[in-house]
Amino acid sequence: MPVVTKFSQDGKKLTISIKGKFDFAKHQEFRESYENLKPTPESFEVDLKDATYLDSSALGMLLLLRDHAGGDNAKIDLTNANADVRKILAISNFEQIFKVA
Repeated sequence: MPVVTKFSQDGKKLTISIKGKFDFAKHQEFRESYENLKPTPESFEVDLKDATYLDSSALGMLLLLRDHAGGDNAKIDLTNANADVRKILAISNFEQIFKVA
């Protein structure tokens, strides 16, 4: 599975791990990973350790997750990005709206 989810032990944090190319082909699977969860997690982590590529549709998907999670009040960490993915996030100014670790 290219998109894998895991809840923290207390159920308050959802980690979404992306494997391979993070592009439009993962759109449906990515949305299904966080939509319709009851209750909605308090925070999210998008683990990009195994993401090899990120395109503009992936950036849009991250913005959709942000809207779903509460917009400006959303707690979303983008973690473990390789140098290429981190560069795309920086060029797109995503470090201004997400915590990139």
